[in-house]
Amino acid sequence: MKELSLNILDIAQNSVKAKASKVEILLDETEELLTVAIRDDGCGMEPGFLAAVTDPFTTTRTTRNVGLGIPLFKLASEQTGGSFSISSRDEKNFPLDHGTETKASFYKNNIDYTPLGDVISTVTVLIQGAPEIRWVYRHSLPGGEVALDTDELKAVLGDVPLSAPEVIAWIASYLEEQYAEAGGTSA
Repeated sequence: MKELSLNILDIAQNSVKAKASKVEILLDETEELLTVAIRDDGCGMEPGFLAAVTDPFTTTRTTRNVGLGIPLFKLASEQTGGSFSISSRDEKNFPLDHGTETKASFYKNNIDYTPLGDVISTVTVLIQGAPEIRWVYRHSLPGGEVALDTDELKAVLGDVPLSAPEVIAWIASYLEEQYAEAGGTSA
């Protein structure tokens, strides 16, 4: 993929399909390293599926026999000399504590580093597409932090849906302001 924000979008959509009620997208960035973690409390993966999930021919899709999101995310991190891990606890074996965490680190000074891209659009698309989920976004930067928790927004908005166009536009603007204050960029 041309930018990491698209990988984040793809993996977070897996969390939506896994019926997660909470999804955390956590970015930790230094001058030389970007670490991306996506955690959810969805149904999780059984051990056999988890062991094969980085194989492009392992997928839960019924429309095609290929799933490239996780394998491409893994490849993008490893090409920079970074690392990749995925862990999951399935609902059947862990009925009270299930979910998945996907984590990848990227060395930003490597020629194969894929830029983060438009992460604000990724976050707003996810919120608009699944407003019932609690979305927690945090990007720690050398100059500060960008953060958003949709539970906090729901408490303020009351009956106004998160998916309303004005709310989505406000979320995008709010994140842009935080990036400007933190001295970072979302694209």
